[in-house]
Amino acid sequence: MRLTMKRLYHLIAATLSAVFCLLLLVPAATAISAQDFPQSLPAETVLDSADVLSRSSRNEISIRLQELDQFHVDARLVTLRRLDYGLSLSGFGEELLNRWGRDSNLSDPLLIFLEETQSKLATVVAADELLEQLPEPLLRSTGRTTMSQPLRDGDRFRQATLDGVTRIETVLNGGEDPGPPVQLELSSNPTNIPTAEETQNSNAFTWVVVLLVVGTIVPMATWWIFSS
Repeated sequence: MRLTMKRLYHLIAATLSAVFCLLLLVPAATAISAQDFPQSLPAETVLDSADVLSRSSRNEISIRLQELDQFHVDARLVTLRRLDYGLSLSGFGEELLNRWGRDSNLSDPLLIFLEETQSKLATVVAADELLEQLPEPLLRSTGRTTMSQPLRDGDRFRQATLDGVTRIETVLNGGEDPGPPVQLELSSNPTNIPTAEETQNSNAFTWVVVLLVVGTIVPMATWWIFSS
């Protein structure tokens, strides 16, 4: 009897360990680094790896990016779901610049618009040749305000990209930087309806509890059936 119970405890421990390993591996499997992208510069101007844009939106954005060719700028958009642990969005962009900047087929300096769906953040990075015309404060502001605000206000990735391209295009065309968008403060009445983030956290906790219960009860039930 003691031997049987000992085996049962080992089975339960192994099941729980497997469950926790799966829970830890799921986020890691979706994390992205620059090494996950092609070594050479892709032919597409829009790399929607997060799959957040419709076909019509991708075509529209691609046309707007190609319009920057007149300023001798090779503009690209990259969307991603989640960055690898410890990697910032700007750092990821710099890695892409270094990765693609060595391409022999590259005739114009690179300008990359980046959007991350998990954190709802955006940034813009540019090759060194463009920094005199597009200084880093402008690029940083375009990502943090012009592009990130539509992302936070409803996952409007299409609008975020178009707004960012328009602001950069204005400066490239010799115009004055229009600056960040005007932020309107909207008051809202208190509500008991949970937000999407609260619902998602609640669902994740529920799944963890269910997996733990199943991992504990099923081995015990199996032991009782076969021992009776």
